Amino acid sequence: MTAVHSHSMSQKVRKRADLALNDDFLRKAVRFTTERLRNGKQVASTQHGNWEEWRERGRQIRLHTIAHLDYYLNLFVENARANGVHIHFADTAADAVRITLDIAAHSQARSVVKSKSMVSEELHLNQALEAADIETIESDLGEYIIQLAGEAPSHIVIPAIHKNRYQIAELLSKEAGEELSADTTVLAGFVRKKLREKFLAADIGMTGCNFAIAETGSMVLFENEGNARMVSTLPKTQITLMGMERIIPSWTDLEVMATLLPRSATGQKLTMYMSGISGPRRSQDADGPEEMHIIIVDNGRSLQLGNPEFQELLNCIRCGACLNACPVYRHIGGHAYGGTYSGPIGAVLTPALHGNIEEWNDIASASSLCGACYEACPVKIPLHDMLVYLRRRKVEAGQGDRLETAGMKGFATVVSSSKRFAAAIRLGQIAQKVVVRKGEVTLKLGPLKGWNTYRVAPSLAKKSFRQQWSTLERELEQERSVMQADVRSRMEAILADRNKGGSQHE
Repeated sequence: MTAVHSHSMSQKVRKRADLALNDDFLRKAVRFTTERLRNGKQVASTQHGNWEEWRERGRQIRLHTIAHLDYYLNLFVENARANGVHIHFADTAADAVRITLDIAAHSQARSVVKSKSMVSEELHLNQALEAADIETIESDLGEYIIQLAGEAPSHIVIPAIHKNRYQIAELLSKEAGEELSADTTVLAGFVRKKLREKFLAADIGMTGCNFAIAETGSMVLFENEGNARMVSTLPKTQITLMGMERIIPSWTDLEVMATLLPRSATGQKLTMYMSGISGPRRSQDADGPEEMHIIIVDNGRSLQLGNPEFQELLNCIRCGACLNACPVYRHIGGHAYGGTYSGPIGAVLTPALHGNIEEWNDIASASSLCGACYEACPVKIPLHDMLVYLRRRKVEAGQGDRLETAGMKGFATVVSSSKRFAAAIRLGQIAQKVVVRKGEVTLKLGPLKGWNTYRVAPSLAKKSFRQQWSTLERELEQERSVMQADVRSRMEAILADRNKGGSQHE
C-alpha cells in the first residue's frame, strides 16, 4: 500500500467520525446507553466486593487457557464428539460460510433462525445465506432491528444502541404494515409474535458461543431474552459458530466468567438465561435438535498465538465494557470504526484478525490512549498498549503521516537538549501571542485544526516550570530553614521539659 492509499484510508475514518460527531441524535443515544451500562457495571462490581481479585482470577484463567489452547481444543472436540456433536474446523471466513451452506444443503433447509452471534457478523453469514435463497431471521431484538434497517451492529452487546424507540417504531411499522406506537411493550409484543412463527417454522437454529467447556464438550450461551433457548431447542438442526478462543477448561472456571461477564456487560448480577448444551437431543429429552454442528472458526485468531504483543487479545470475553468506558466510542458510536468489532477491542482486533495492518492502520489512531478500556476490562487486556504497538508498526512500515513523522523528529531533536528545549519554550511563548485569546489557542489551522474543531488548546504558561525553578528553589530553601529552626526549637523545648520533670522526680 502506498502512502497516498494509507492517507486515504485515514480520511475514511475521519469522514465517518465527522458524520457521527455531527449527528446529535446518534451521539445522545450512544452516550445515554453507554453511560447507563458503565454506571451499572460500576455499581454491580462494587456491590460484589473483591472485584480486582475476580478480575485477576479471570485473567489467569484466560491466560492459562490460551497458552494451552491446543490441549483444551482437542479435549473439547473429543468430548463434544462423544456427545454426538459434529465438529467442523474453518481456517477462514470463506471456509466457515462454505461449511454452513453445506450443512444447510444437506438438511434441505429453506429457513434459518439465529440468536445473537458476533462471529456470524464477522463472517457476513446472513448475506451468504440469503444469496443461497435461505430465509435468515435474527431473533435477538437488537439484531432483528438492525437487520430490518440493513445495518451492522453498533455495539458488541447492544447492536441497536444508536437507535431510539421512535426510529425502532418506524422500522417495525413498515414490517407490520400498520402504524405501531413507540411504546416499548407494543413493539416488543409485535416482535415476539412475529418471531414465534419463525421459530416454529425454521429448519436450522443458529447460535454463537459464549464459552465452550473443555472437560465435558459443552457450549454455554448467555442471554436475557430467551430467544437462544428457542433457537437451540425447536429447529431440527442446530449450528453453533464458535471462535476457537472461546474455550475454558471446566465448569468451575465458568463460575468466574458468569460473575465477570454480566456485571461488565450490563451491570447485572446474572443474565436472565444461561444455557449449557451438551449435544443433540437424546431419547429421554423432551426437546432439542436432532442434529448439532459446531463450527470452530479461526479466521485470523491463530495469528496471535505466540505473539507477545497481541496474544492477550484472545482473552476477550466480548462483554463490551471497553466500549462503554471509551470516551471516543461514546462520541462516534460503532459504525465509524468500519469493521464488525468497534471500540477499543475492535481497533486492535480488526487489524489482528485480518493480518493486514496496512488496510486497518487508521483505526488505531481513533483513541486517546487514556487507558479507560484497560480499567474496564474484566480480564485486564492491555488494549491501550496494543494500540501503541499498532501505531509503532504503522510507522516502522513507512506508512506514517509525513508531517507527523517530520514533527516527531523535530520534537526529538528539541527535547534531547536542555538548551534547545528552553529556547523552543521561549520562542513559543513569544510566537503564541498572535493566536492566543483569553489564555486559549483557538486557531484551526494545520495540526491544530483537528483538535480545535471540538475543543481548545491551552496556551503556554507565561513562565515554564523550568523558568520558575530558581525562584521556587529559593522559596523552598527558605521554608526548609524556617521548618528546621521550628523543629529544632520544639525539640529543645521537649528536652527541657523532660529534664525539668526528671529533676522534680529526684
